[in-house]
Amino acid sequence: MKLKGLPLLALIVLSFVWGYSWILNKLALLDAGPFGFAAARVLLGGLCLLLCLPLTGRSVKPPRPRELIVLGLVQTSGFVGLSMWALVEGGVGRTAILVFTMPFWMLLFAWPMLGERPRGAQWIGVALAAAGLLVILQPWHMSGSVFSKVLAVVSGAAWALGSVMVKRIQYRAPMDLLGLTTWQMLFGAVPLLLVHWLSPEHAIVWSDRFIVILVLSAVASTALGWLIWIYVLKHLPAGLAGLGTLAIPVVAIVSSTLQLGERLHRDEIAGIVLIGVALLVLAMRGVIAHRETVAPVVVE
Repeated sequence: MKLKGLPLLALIVLSFVWGYSWILNKLALLDAGPFGFAAARVLLGGLCLLLCLPLTGRSVKPPRPRELIVLGLVQTSGFVGLSMWALVEGGVGRTAILVFTMPFWMLLFAWPMLGERPRGAQWIGVALAAAGLLVILQPWHMSGSVFSKVLAVVSGAAWALGSVMVKRIQYRAPMDLLGLTTWQMLFGAVPLLLVHWLSPEHAIVWSDRFIVILVLSAVASTALGWLIWIYVLKHLPAGLAGLGTLAIPVVAIVSSTLQLGERLHRDEIAGIVLIGVALLVLAMRGVIAHRETVAPVVVE
């Protein structure tokens, strides 16, 4: 499959689906705690994919379960759980842009884990992204929103680490994408359920609104979305796949402004501009690198 083919089209579709899903997530959290909603969402999404395994002639047995348990803890428990927690107190646009610093972290993780070393202009992008994070986080103020912002950043780092782990798993020995996605999601749902049961967050209110959002989130955003994401990761370089998600926070910010009336502060806008320029620099370098690349080296 060429670069201009199906993987890029899938990435564009995913950008709009995941971008607007932040609005749905924020509305769902009116009726549920962050871990309860996260657990219900990924568990239902995982079960949907599990039903697809025998229907497509695949085995329901998890392939290489040890690897998938670790992947599920990072990519599902860590990313989904922390991002929903950050969204409880943070605005949609602010949380989305911090979570989607993921490409910045993915570039850094891909260096020691995949042998994809940042080069040339990529270091400029790294510096700009770091500056943008500092402007948005403003740790020197230590306001109540700092905790939510840090959660969003850590969530993005967890997603980046999980994505690089997927690439590493596939380099070692290719694994069926549907089975990989299904089982890492189901394994990752278990810690979310435990935290929901053991934490003092309020019980889920099964309103019509919550049920509709849960189904949409589980089927379209979680099950189908993660399957598309794993497919993209298989066919595009790790750095380029991550950088191709630039449109997702843009969709989230525009949607939150139009639908929820959220407004960003001037310092946050400045930080977002810095991060946006950084990721554009990295994206341009990623496209060039893809055209010149050889098979990445897996660092043991």
